[in-house]
Amino acid sequence: MLFQLKTYLPTAALAFLIFFFTFHALTGERGLLLASQRREALAEKREELAHLRAERQALEIKAHYLRNDSLSLDLLEERAHDELGFVAPGDYVIREGPAHR
Repeated sequence: MLFQLKTYLPTAALAFLIFFFTFHALTGERGLLLASQRREALAEKREELAHLRAERQALEIKAHYLRNDSLSLDLLEERAHDELGFVAPGDYVIREGPAHR
């Protein structure tokens, strides 16, 4: 009886290894069944990256205009009004939300 089990042991071990690696190839962390979820996550991250790049570009343009060599007086005045809360005597102020203080 023991001799008959010894002959099937390598076959059973090989079958177990094939099952084990096939199972993890399909359902593992990087398995084939999760490929669509990874593609969706990648698409979301690419959209977020594009949004952040556009935001950074806008901030770089504003920072460029606030430097001494290319100072934009309109932008400087706008930032001063926004930060200090001052307005010209003829201006109307419409606040959209609670004060930032």
